[in-house]
Amino acid sequence: MGETTVKSLEGRTAATPSPIVAGGRWARRRTRVPRRPRIWFEILLIAVSYWTYSLIRNAVPEQKAQALRNADWIWRAEESVGLAFEQTVNHAVNSVTWLIVSMNYYYATLHFIVTIGVLVWLYRRQPGRYAGFRTVLFSTTGVALVGYYLYPLAPPRLMNGQAFIDTVLVHHTWGSMASGNLKNMSNQYAAMPSMHIGWSLWCGLTIFLLAKAPWARVLGLLYPAATLVVIVATANHFWLDAVGGMICLAFGFGVSFVLYGAMPHRLPREVVVPEPARPGAAPDSARPDSAAPEDSARTDAAAEDERQGAARDTDRDAEQPRVGSRG
Repeated sequence: MGETTVKSLEGRTAATPSPIVAGGRWARRRTRVPRRPRIWFEILLIAVSYWTYSLIRNAVPEQKAQALRNADWIWRAEESVGLAFEQTVNHAVNSVTWLIVSMNYYYATLHFIVTIGVLVWLYRRQPGRYAGFRTVLFSTTGVALVGYYLYPLAPPRLMNGQAFIDTVLVHHTWGSMASGNLKNMSNQYAAMPSMHIGWSLWCGLTIFLLAKAPWARVLGLLYPAATLVVIVATANHFWLDAVGGMICLAFGFGVSFVLYGAMPHRLPREVVVPEPARPGAAPDSARPDSAAPEDSARTDAAAEDERQGAARDTDRDAEQPRVGSRG
């Protein structure tokens, strides 16, 4: 069961792996084969997708009252389990001016720069896996929009009755679009899930799974960890928002697996382009003269042994002294 057979010329039956069983482990039949990415299409796709994401995110009604109630519930839930540490981190980091200003700029810029950088690296160095990882990123971002609509949430810095510090306002740095003069351009109450975490964890896992250099893999894991500290220290997110971002990322990996039949890092590194079949030609597995790779190897080895044996017999005959009759 799970194997197909092919007859060779000698009449032997050779077993070939079925599309379902590979290497003794069950695997799904791949539903799509990644195509070679085209630079103009990818740039256009990323630009349109981010524009659409921003448009929909900002179009979600700012349900201020509900968002504040949800923030209070999140805060009480964290306090009930003894993990309401956001305010402590926010005040501690804010006391170090150079550090909190650096984090403000980190929060405002790095999720764009690093994410685009990883996409470019995938496009150039891992083209066969690019489509799979891109699908993860886009699916993660798409499902996050559902969270913004269904669960409006105020960030800690906008809560009533709490002593959180809006670090962008206090230090007058150009930072989050949800603070300062740019606050009217962004939905203030779309904090759950955190796409800073969703995107940074996507970058980190991609680098960790594909990079060869140990230092690069370590940096890949440190990046989402540092992002978690930044979103908490700047009072832009609760740590539970980060959990929401992780769940969205898991959903994205699931979508990619369904589409391609394998996790993105398990896809071939290079794009596999199948050779077009000749008109009227039967598939290799249906040809009567096509044997399994194992049978072909055994046949070649047997032929080589016969040739070597014949050569040894010839050498022995040549070395034996000839016995002639004397007259």
